[in-house]
Amino acid sequence: MIAANVVAAAAFVWPLVASAAPAQAQSAAPYIAVAAAPLAVILVFAALDASIRSAHTLALLAVLAAIGAAIRVASTGVGGVEALFVLLILAGRAYGPRFGLLLGAASLALSALLWGGIGPWLPFQMFACGWVGAGAGLLPRRIRGIPEIAMLSAYGVAASYVFGLIMNLWFWPFAVGGGTSISYLPDGPIGENLTNFLVYSLLTSTAGWDTLRAITTVVGLAVVGRAVLRSLRRAKPIAPATPGAPRAPRARVREPERVAGR
Repeated sequence: MIAANVVAAAAFVWPLVASAAPAQAQSAAPYIAVAAAPLAVILVFAALDASIRSAHTLALLAVLAAIGAAIRVASTGVGGVEALFVLLILAGRAYGPRFGLLLGAASLALSALLWGGIGPWLPFQMFACGWVGAGAGLLPRRIRGIPEIAMLSAYGVAASYVFGLIMNLWFWPFAVGGGTSISYLPDGPIGENLTNFLVYSLLTSTAGWDTLRAITTVVGLAVVGRAVLRSLRRAKPIAPATPGAPRAPRARVREPERVAGR
């Protein structure tokens, strides 16, 4: 699982890594990134352990992925509105980072099949949304009530902007082309390319799409967050017993006393 996420992260940041690579490898870097991303997705699903393979957990994952796909299809075309983040954050919070990662990837894959959004961008979207759900599962666990929703809302704002940045990063050299002040420079230093990228991202998505996504996420969490969290926690699968772990002692059943003479 860790190896798959490392491969995916490397695929996202290839424009910055390729700047320091030999000239012969620079032209091949984007193709390597596109090829490595689906491989990492396969590795994630191959790394499922017994806690995820249980029938209850798989059924819950399938239902939530279908809901997530429907939410995403319904909001497709509305710039920046990403109501799916509300579900991913709440599910990741309730069921943990591994479940959140798989739910994000499965929801994006299913929605792409439904509305024809399959392309080289899909594996990147799957991982980016998966990381949104996984990050929510890594937040402090003891916070409950209104403070918990406030914490998730703050996380949702940060996740919305980071999602926009990493999704822009891998595609930025193709989107801008060459010859502009914000273009990717194959022979340029990492610092210059990073500056160009940040200006590009600010102009194209951070000030618009990402901000609207953050607002949508905060409003959704404020309106339905507590109720949905309670429902998800009630439906939480019971973790299977670890092989070799000691079993709880059975309660002794007291036999009824015999009546004398019978």
